[in-house]
Formats: sequence, C-alpha cells, structure tokens
Amino acid sequence: MRKVYVKVTADFDPQGRIIPLCLTWEDGAQYFIDRVLDVRPAASMKAGGAGIRYTCRIQGREKYIWLEENRWFVEAKR
Repeated sequence: MRKVYVKVTADFDPQGRIIPLCLTWEDGAQYFIDRVLDVRPAASMKAGGAGIRYTCRIQGREKYIWLEENRWFVEAKR
C-alpha cells in the first residue's frame, strides 16, 4: 500500500467538527462521502502515517481517510 494525498472538500459545524463531504483522487475523479461513520486518532498500518482517521461510507463501501496535520490522505494499492 502507498499513501496518496487527496483533495477533500469539508464542512465545519458550529461545534468546530470537520465533516468531509467529497474527495478528489489524483486523476481528478470525485467521490462523494455518503456518511461519516467514525472519527478517531489512528495510524495507517498499511501505508504509514497517522492522524485523525475518518471511517466513511463512499459509494456504499467503508473507506478510511486520514487528516494528517493539515493534509488528507488515503491508502492505495501500488
């Protein structure tokens, strides 16, 4: 696995929580986040790195995205 930094469009609620809405892949493809299922500090054991891990439902599948300092990344196959 490799770490891929992606563009994420997010919203901030009145309590200051970050809610990711859409991610844009390296090739420009956009994937809308149907729902955020969980948010917690965690490491990416497959690609390396750590941050706030968001468990999201994207196109009916559970995927992880991480907010690492001020950048978003996902795990991708090599």
